[in-house]
Amino acid sequence: RNRHLIFHVSPQYVKSGRGRSKPKSKNRRELDRIYRADGRANESSEETQQRHFDDRLRASARRNNASFEVKNQRQATDRLRTLNSRATESNEQRERRIHCNALGNQTRIGAETFDARRNRLQLERVRQGTFRASNWLYLKDEALHYDPNLDYPNFPQIVIRSMSSKCTFCGALKFEAEASGLCFSNGKVSLPELPQLPVPLKSLMEGNHPKSKEFLTMIRKYNSSFQMTSFGTSLPMLDSTGFMPTIRIQGQVYHKAGSLMSLPNEEEKFLQIYFLGNEEAEAKRRCTLIPGTTKSLIESLQKMLHENNHYVQKFKMAIKDNPTEDLQIVIKADRKPIEGPERVFNTPALNEVAIIIAGNDFEKRDIVLTKRSNELKNICETHISYDALQYPLMFPRGEDGYTININQVEPGTSNQINKMVSAMSFYAYRLMVRSTENHLLNYRQLLHQYLVDMYAKIEAERLLFIRLNQKKLRVDEYIHLKDAITNDSDPANHGKLVILPSTFTGCPRNMHEYAQDAITYVRHLGKPSLIITYTFNPNCKEMTQNLTNGQSKTDRHDLVARIFRQKLIKFMNVLVKGQVFGSVKYWLYSIEWQKRGLPHSHILIWLTNTLRPNQIDDIISAEIPNPSTDKNLYDIVIKNMVHGPCGAFNSLSPCLKEGNCSKMYPRQFIKETQFATDGYPLYRRRKPEDGGQTATVKMKSDSVMIDNRWIVPYSPLLLKMFDAHINVECCNSIKSIKYILKYVHKGSDQGVFAAHSSNNCIDEISEYQAGRYISSNEAAWRIFGFPIHERYPHSDTS
Repeated sequence: RNRHLIFHVSPQYVKSGRGRSKPKSKNRRELDRIYRADGRANESSEETQQRHFDDRLRASARRNNASFEVKNQRQATDRLRTLNSRATESNEQRERRIHCNALGNQTRIGAETFDARRNRLQLERVRQGTFRASNWLYLKDEALHYDPNLDYPNFPQIVIRSMSSKCTFCGALKFEAEASGLCFSNGKVSLPELPQLPVPLKSLMEGNHPKSKEFLTMIRKYNSSFQMTSFGTSLPMLDSTGFMPTIRIQGQVYHKAGSLMSLPNEEEKFLQIYFLGNEEAEAKRRCTLIPGTTKSLIESLQKMLHENNHYVQKFKMAIKDNPTEDLQIVIKADRKPIEGPERVFNTPALNEVAIIIAGNDFEKRDIVLTKRSNELKNICETHISYDALQYPLMFPRGEDGYTININQVEPGTSNQINKMVSAMSFYAYRLMVRSTENHLLNYRQLLHQYLVDMYAKIEAERLLFIRLNQKKLRVDEYIHLKDAITNDSDPANHGKLVILPSTFTGCPRNMHEYAQDAITYVRHLGKPSLIITYTFNPNCKEMTQNLTNGQSKTDRHDLVARIFRQKLIKFMNVLVKGQVFGSVKYWLYSIEWQKRGLPHSHILIWLTNTLRPNQIDDIISAEIPNPSTDKNLYDIVIKNMVHGPCGAFNSLSPCLKEGNCSKMYPRQFIKETQFATDGYPLYRRRKPEDGGQTATVKMKSDSVMIDNRWIVPYSPLLLKMFDAHINVECCNSIKSIKYILKYVHKGSDQGVFAAHSSNNCIDEISEYQAGRYISSNEAAWRIFGFPIHERYPHSDTS
């Protein structure tokens, strides 16, 4: 009854909140703790659970009713208390806390009902979505408020982390944000490791040989000197020598094998050279066939292959032991790949290369070599020796390539399952960077040829499946084919059309569907707001950081594909999640490959709010920046956004058509941005006397002064972030939309061919194979399974 009275106490006592001195309050709290501990010791488990439930209800009600200031103060106090507690705990205490928390989470999750789990996951998705969205808020509308003083390139959301993430199953190294299944493994694909290269090939590849530079520069020639089969296409193969050298093929790819020995009065070539019986004559013949090679290198490499390549050894032994002219040798197509417990290639089984008597039957895919013949025989793409016979310097021991009977395994074990490894999975696995050296990635120009060759194999496997399953595709239900059947003059040909369905990426029907999707977007929202072309910059730091053994950026199309994929994802995130131009309603993009080998993406953006005319100059510039106020952007523009110069400055520029620039450069000076009645706006391009900047650019033989007439329109924000050629245009008129949509979805270059049989049946598969091109970089992109087109939302064009 005296608790509200004020007592006079000694100065050492300080009043508590309840009017008691500190010693008395401390004693009371101690008695309360003892009392509660005694009561809880005698509780049943049901009473304990009920008490915890009541406590949670009271705490929840108290927190819900707390003011904003009280809530913030409580959270700040909790954070500080947690930080102090964890700062003083030992390693053992930390490990025990983490372990207890993990056990508690497991117990709680294990006891959840279905509804509780669904609610928890939904709340977690909302929480993560809110957190991730908050990370992008600072970029909203940033393109309209570009600040030259901000460090845009190092914003966390656009930085590509190092290639340090390691697959737990196959050891493949990946960039931090790359998909875990990029190596097509996830434990299901397990291939034997490629053994170390024998000498002198190893030292030549690593740059430790006096002739390494010459060898690596001419590596395709040296491989051609030793290849046992011929490489060809149904149409001439193209070597691009532009900025990013690449190999482009058109038509079907084939490997052909001749006889073991040449006919009388004919000179030896390919496999026949191995059996001349004289090292000097053999080396001389190789140098004659492939001019420019060094004889000493040829001699050392051919000695290496005679000693290490099991195909050469088996063929030589067969010829020696069977001098008859009727000799035939078969290389079995369906033997299982050979693996050892250490996951290395072992010596091939004796039945791999067999001697058969003339007239015996053999499997269709087997390679049958006669002793002397003028007949060339096609090698099946899925033959296990397809790679080793064509690329003896990449597989000097005759290591196995892809075949159709490689089983997948259970993840984490070596137990095989009843599913097969696809060609795409096989070669994606082989092309991954690993901590244990993958020598295939060091073969420079030969790697370029290998990429297009192996992708052609992957594509041929898919197209064969489609050809053999035409009935399952319900050919007669294809609308466009019904018209063809109706117009076919020969009734016997009805139903004999070979179709290539729209599910096959890159085929004409597939491209048509994507164009129809874009037209659907136009029907709903009108013209796109922005048209962006983003081209990969091979000089980016991610490329230079991952090159090895003296490689240049032109040697690694696998890296180009992987890095551009990551950059494109970041780029689209900046546009869509970051909303740098405003909220995005629809978007789509398509990937193409230039003749000089660089990939680029055409992107269409539909914004929720239409850009106003007075905003165009804020987001798009067609002028040289002022180097005194933004030197970094100035350097990027001069490096990436200058067209040419062409015309009088360079009469050999590829943009010139009949002496005029097809891109209409140089453009006209204009003081203020104007909107044309059709097409793109006329962006501001000021004269030097009106405040425009000039710059000096280096040509091959000279330096020239340029002004704003030569600048490709760009977004300062995007250019600063990604340091690449990024052309940004505002779409001004609905009249130009048909051209734009066709341009974005035209696909890679294709020739025009029509494949008809003798009875005029239409074969879309043969037409596609005859007309399409494959470049080295596109081959790498497709082997890794990266998309050629993406869009949001998916539309219903039916």
